[in-house]
Amino acid sequence: MNARWRRNPLGWVGIVLLMLMFALAIGAPWLAPYDPARLSGKPFEPPSPAHPLGTNDIGQDILSELIFGARVSLLIGVLSALIAIGIGTTVGLLAGFYRGIVGTILMRAVDVMLIIPVFPLMVLLAAYLGQSLWNLVAVIGLLGWARPARIIRSQVLSLVERDYVIAARAIGARDARIVVRHVLPGVLSLALAQFVMAASSAILTEAGLSFLGLGDPTQKSWGSILYYAQARNAFLSGAWAWWVLPPGLMIAVSVLGFALAGFALEDALNPQLRTDR
Repeated sequence: MNARWRRNPLGWVGIVLLMLMFALAIGAPWLAPYDPARLSGKPFEPPSPAHPLGTNDIGQDILSELIFGARVSLLIGVLSALIAIGIGTTVGLLAGFYRGIVGTILMRAVDVMLIIPVFPLMVLLAAYLGQSLWNLVAVIGLLGWARPARIIRSQVLSLVERDYVIAARAIGARDARIVVRHVLPGVLSLALAQFVMAASSAILTEAGLSFLGLGDPTQKSWGSILYYAQARNAFLSGAWAWWVLPPGLMIAVSVLGFALAGFALEDALNPQLRTDR
């Protein structure tokens, strides 16, 4: 795996991008020139040495909002991915290990989740539950587990045919012990790759929901910055160049970083997914 990872330059590009994004989020109190909630300039002030990305319609520094927004966007992405992968791994293990009625019921649930238009359902649930960071995390995480579950189940179906699993069953080992000791370690690497991909999707989904006005109004994320820019006439005032483009670019870079790292992990950890490119 290590040799194949070293030969994948795009994977390293993704890792570097993610390191930069997380360093920005962790160092926000020291890197941001102003308190993002404080009025530090005139409304719609263009970029200048005092405000490298200008100010918004009430005089808040956009660069500071962007830096602190990394904390919220990445937090939602990581927590949502943890929920989705936790549920997906559990469902995938059970559906692959128990091939009878339990596996059938679970896979039908997965099929239903995969054919439902998930984003409109997220919009409805987020609007019903109310504007809250934790509501966004719950909605994105609880509706994002189906794809990882299907992929992990496929891996489990292969693992349960291995000799050591068959031998464990032959000597009378309990199902729980077989799953924990012999099957789960074989899917953890694939679950890690799916976690990275789920985090990428969660960040993009949070941006979409926040852009629709369903984000937490007390927390500035990259998506909510775009929402306020659109709602407060950034395009009509000519401020779109420093108010809209930077958060859009941050979303794109973070999603790209997670995606490249996720594809590289899948390629390195699961030889069956490897293709010559």
